[in-house]
Amino acid sequence: MIRTPVVAGQFYPQTEASLKKMISKMVDADSEKQEIKGMVLPHAGFVYSGYVAGLTVSKAILKNTVIILGTNHTGRGEPFGIMVNGKWKTPLGEVKVDSEIAKSILKHSQLLKEDNACHLYEHSIEVQLPFLQYLKNDIKIVPIMISGSDIKTYQELGNAISQGFRKVGRSAVFVSSTDFTHYETKDSAEKKDRLAINAILGLDEAGLFNTVKENNISMCGVAPTCTLISVCKNIGATKAGLVKYQTSGDVSGDYSSVVGYAGMILW
Repeated sequence: MIRTPVVAGQFYPQTEASLKKMISKMVDADSEKQEIKGMVLPHAGFVYSGYVAGLTVSKAILKNTVIILGTNHTGRGEPFGIMVNGKWKTPLGEVKVDSEIAKSILKHSQLLKEDNACHLYEHSIEVQLPFLQYLKNDIKIVPIMISGSDIKTYQELGNAISQGFRKVGRSAVFVSSTDFTHYETKDSAEKKDRLAINAILGLDEAGLFNTVKENNISMCGVAPTCTLISVCKNIGATKAGLVKYQTSGDVSGDYSSVVGYAGMILW
């Protein structure tokens, strides 16, 4: 299967030349890079969140494979779906699915199901690909969609993903795709998002889950982010850092109703 782009021309330019030009202004070619386990990246239109994503990805020593935990906005397909074969297409070319790692992860998880439907119209994984392709044109991915559930489920899923990944014996970088507070004032969004960011900085997936719930934080990707923290701790992460935070208001000038974006690394 070739998964064709669904938000090219909307969230990012639909031609190769225009997309490369845009991304070149958002990544930091001179950034000091480090070995990491995972990243938290936003998934809005590039004009709003692209600088956050670009600066964050620029900090990472990318491996041959990136395992992307997506947010299921559409509700389509399996609640926990993984694609194990095929390619994803963007204006920058095709990205192969790392079938060896994907099949090993699927084998070790009772929750994950092989499913393409959950990926067909969902943008949260797609928008990560151009940045990865721009920095490493032969990169492979493992696309995993994660829907809403409870913290024990995310921890169980994180354990299974990490076990399946380790079984293959190759290195990879994990990504959680999420935006933070949606459509509140800038002051409210920043206050709430700081609470969520602090939980991620503490590598506390249960704390993140509870913080989001107790403070009514409209963080769309709390599911993949809780799972990411669990996975990264299982594979040796002990620290996390914030690369950049901003809101859509910093671009639009409208601070009355913003969306928050954070780029973070775990190592």
